[in-house]
Amino acid sequence: MRTILRAAALLAMTTTAAWAGNPQFQGADPHAVVIDGELWVFPTGGPGGSWAADRFGAFSSRDLKSWRARGTLVTRDQIGWIGDDGAREHFLWAPGVATRGGKWYLYYSVGPQNPTLSRIGVAIADRPEGPYRDSGKPLVTGGNGFEAIDPMVFIDSRTDKAYLYAGGSAGATLRVWELAPDMTTIARQASVPQPPQFTEGAFTHERNGIYYLSYSHGRWNGPDYSVHYATAPSPTGPWRYRGAILTSDARHKGPGHHSFVRAPDGRWLIVYHRWENPRGGFPFSGERQVAIDRVEYLPNGRIRPIVMTDGDKAPTLNR
Repeated sequence: MRTILRAAALLAMTTTAAWAGNPQFQGADPHAVVIDGELWVFPTGGPGGSWAADRFGAFSSRDLKSWRARGTLVTRDQIGWIGDDGAREHFLWAPGVATRGGKWYLYYSVGPQNPTLSRIGVAIADRPEGPYRDSGKPLVTGGNGFEAIDPMVFIDSRTDKAYLYAGGSAGATLRVWELAPDMTTIARQASVPQPPQFTEGAFTHERNGIYYLSYSHGRWNGPDYSVHYATAPSPTGPWRYRGAILTSDARHKGPGHHSFVRAPDGRWLIVYHRWENPRGGFPFSGERQVAIDRVEYLPNGRIRPIVMTDGDKAPTLNR
């Protein structure tokens, strides 16, 4: 409990701290977006402390050299329905954000996943840093082999439709829904094939008319954790598997649960977590670290395998 309270206090700070490139800061499951020329990261946990399982925070940087803590977005005790499953403990992880109509929407996983069913919630705010107000009910509930985890929302600029992607881990099942205009209710479920090597942490982005579905494969605390991807002509497929683009190397292990973001200079970045030279074998212990690296696209639209960097070899933002 002391560790969680310490982490919670750090999440609430609004000071600026400096790091020397990769790894950027402690945390996991980072969802990155650019807001007014600044890169924001919404992670599980955050700088300086262990996983704060009872709240979410956000962090922003204009140069990827110093980070500003944006305070607490929402806390577990502000989610009125969280105890409806009767579980003794609940945990929050893997946030994802989207914006529409001047509002910000925070999607998040609520566990435990066993013996009660995992759920996905959504909260609404007027600003990216919140405060967020919970919608009052779960958006998606797991069951029948499906785990409702790792939400990600993609808004298709071509059709203005918003899609929710979620699922994975033990069930290794991806599901996709079209959201209603209010962004807090489901309009319909899309029929999608299961991507090869899919485990969890789906993310979708579009570039030059190609839709990229990327996701994590393997065990989250093992050396086989990695990022794979597929391409498609639409947000719901059909997907063509393209292989792995981010895998363990001699120093960094288990990179995954990532997001793609287009930087203000027009170049693309991948924001992900990894284990820094962990001691011992599987399962890894300790804390995961957030890292950021460049993404290179080939002329045919394929993604070149990501090379993980350290220290000042990491990318920076042009102010």
